[in-house]
Amino acid sequence: MRDSRLAVRGARLFDGEAAHPRPVMVLIEDGRIVDVDLTGAPPPEGVALADLGAVTLMPGLVDAHTHLAFDPNGNTEHQMLHDDDATVMTRMRQHAAQALHAGITTLRDLGDRGYLSLRLREEYATGEPGPQIVAAGPPITSNRGHCWYLGGEAEGAEELVAAVTSRAEHGTDLVKIMATGGMSTKGTNPGGSQYGLADLRAVTRTAHGLGLPVTAHAHAAAGITDAVAAGVDGIEHCTFMTRSGVRLDPRTVDAMAAAGTFVGCTVVKPREGMPPEVLETIEPYWENQAYMQRHGVRVVCCTDAGINPHKPHDVLPGDLVYFAAQVATNVEALASVTSLAAESCGLGHRKGRVAPGYDADLLVVDGDPVHHIDDVRRVRAVYRAGQPVARGL
Repeated sequence: MRDSRLAVRGARLFDGEAAHPRPVMVLIEDGRIVDVDLTGAPPPEGVALADLGAVTLMPGLVDAHTHLAFDPNGNTEHQMLHDDDATVMTRMRQHAAQALHAGITTLRDLGDRGYLSLRLREEYATGEPGPQIVAAGPPITSNRGHCWYLGGEAEGAEELVAAVTSRAEHGTDLVKIMATGGMSTKGTNPGGSQYGLADLRAVTRTAHGLGLPVTAHAHAAAGITDAVAAGVDGIEHCTFMTRSGVRLDPRTVDAMAAAGTFVGCTVVKPREGMPPEVLETIEPYWENQAYMQRHGVRVVCCTDAGINPHKPHDVLPGDLVYFAAQVATNVEALASVTSLAAESCGLGHRKGRVAPGYDADLLVVDGDPVHHIDDVRRVRAVYRAGQPVARGL
């Protein structure tokens, strides 16, 4: 009987937390890592060996903020209101495959329509090849609030509790709430709150009682402060907008660090044609992200993939390069899209590490991203649950 195990060998390892600049062999069985050998030993007898040469082995990337239903080149509001489920699902499958081929083996979808990300999650869980999906379903938002067209409108404690309960009944992995307005929905104010502290507490209390974490979209400083006080598990964007511009609140940062709150740093780069009101937020945004990183906040590099043409669903490696230049060392940046991102998604026990007992989700790249972060884009191979992913789309 043929041995079903596989060994993958490379010149060096980034294990999700630390670099190991010497040859490594990862032994895989039944989709899990069973051994990580740094001694140079040969594979066990009968085990097939994939020796990939002068490459770095590292965990598959985790994008903790994506929108698989969003077409980067389309009109999101129009498509979400008018496209049928079959059309949207086809788009989502294409986007998930695009991400997987870039080495993104786990995706956290933070806003869909009709719980379609849960349907795709189940497809991939039952044998169809694809990334691991962590799904929030439709984000909770105020009436005509940010991303209202996804169907998650709720106001007042009774409606909010019912909305959280409904998500638990559908089987979401977490709850997403739009604590403030957003930049991509006409008529909403990213610098203003959509919910007060009492409403946010009702959401977090209900969700935590049902075993679900909560992450809050929040640009406005007041909304960030209220969300942290309400006990959310994560803040997405975390821009700290005020009436006088972007102004970080050190007390809120200290509270996040003490509570272990994750910050989803959705990478934004200045570019020609950006509205002036957006451009003027970018420099202080990055200063704030770096400040939070230095002061102990768990800052996760992620993308908001799908929201515009600059955010295709395979953008994470490129965004990571920019994040490293602005916020963190290369090792910290790589950890932020592997082990730390997996923790933020509730999968720190299974994903984001190359270690025994973890899922055999691997990204293999030419070069050494620990020293040259851009090498993370030089994909040689991707393994999902121990199976090689066919290259090319």
